[in-house]
This record gives sequence, C-alpha cells and structure tokens, in this order.
Amino acid sequence: MNNRNLTFWGFDRITTDPRILGGKACIRGMRISVSLVVNLVANGMTINEIIDEYPDLEPGDIQQALRYAALAADDMMLLPMELAA
Repeated sequence: MNNRNLTFWGFDRITTDPRILGGKACIRGMRISVSLVVNLVANGMTINEIIDEYPDLEPGDIQQALRYAALAADDMMLLPMELAA
C-alpha cells in the first residue's frame, strides 16, 4: 500500500494517497475522509453515533481527525514588516 502516513506529526491514523479520494486526508487508508469525520462532529454527532454509522472507525480515529483539523486550522497570520512594529 502506498499510503503516506503522517506519523511524523503524531498522526499515525491519518493517511494520504492520490488513489484514495484524490489524496484527501483519510482515516487509516479507508475511504473515510478527515473532513467527513470533522463535519459529523461539527453537526452534533457523538463519537458513539459516528462509530454506529461507520463501524470501521475507532474512537482514536475520530479524536485524531479532530487534532488534525485543529492543526490545519492553526495558520499563522504574517504581517508586513512595517505593520509588525
């Protein structure tokens, strides 16, 4: 399997593969994207409800997807030098 595992960032459950969902970040090489999991949580589903709907998922998958999304959203705002002073 040619999945790229993101363990170097502490994400051993998040993989990317251009052959799976066009390279979107997925859970353990499955066709379940991080964005789907985050969207389900954002729309009020509990971890147990998500696992009932997607039985291949584990609680750690959901928690890691949320951590991955938090890191992705944590972008730095760079200011021009004259405004930074």
